[in-house]
Amino acid sequence: MKKIKILIADDHKILRQGIISLLKSQPDLEVVGEAHDGKEAVEKTKELKPDVVLMDIGMPNLNGLEATRQIKKYDSRIKVLILTIHKNEEYIFQSLQTGASGYLLKETAVEDLISAIHSAYKDDSFLSPSISKTVIDAFLRKSAKGRDPTAFDTLTPREREILQLIAESHTNSEIGKMLYISKKTVDAHRTHIMDKLDIHDVVDLVKYAIRKGIVTLDT
Repeated sequence: MKKIKILIADDHKILRQGIISLLKSQPDLEVVGEAHDGKEAVEKTKELKPDVVLMDIGMPNLNGLEATRQIKKYDSRIKVLILTIHKNEEYIFQSLQTGASGYLLKETAVEDLISAIHSAYKDDSFLSPSISKTVIDAFLRKSAKGRDPTAFDTLTPREREILQLIAESHTNSEIGKMLYISKKTVDAHRTHIMDKLDIHDVVDLVKYAIRKGIVTLDT
């Protein structure tokens, strides 16, 4: 029997271990790796090539939404399931926009998590039953009307990555070392980000990043 290979990305080790314990009892599921942040999730995905990635949203260095975008860009066949504490409508909308196959709350029953993994593997979608019908309807309304481009949409993946690191209080020198680019390049990206968003204060950048789900208060 072919097993569904799973990668778990969450910055809480206890939660990762808990999920592994729960999934071990399933004969057709195999956890092939763990990641403690979005950046490692992307790297481990490229290395291990899982069928399904269980992805938290609020992680340091690279959040789950950006990690999902990068994974889907790398290989659209890899399925990503968002597993989070956030019921925020905007998070749900952004997650599905990035190409995630489903959105589950961490309070979800084990049976639903297993069903979601099987659904994603079969190229179906899954939303946590505890997400209200109102939220689902709101997403469908937005999809029907189309989503107007915003300043955030003009940011490149690299700029979004740097915006998160700025919001996490990393200096330009630290960001350069983390991303293997020069401080001068980081300076240029920072200027472009501020110009595109028309935000010229770090405090306001942090507030913006929180509103957009780039960083979360529980990170």
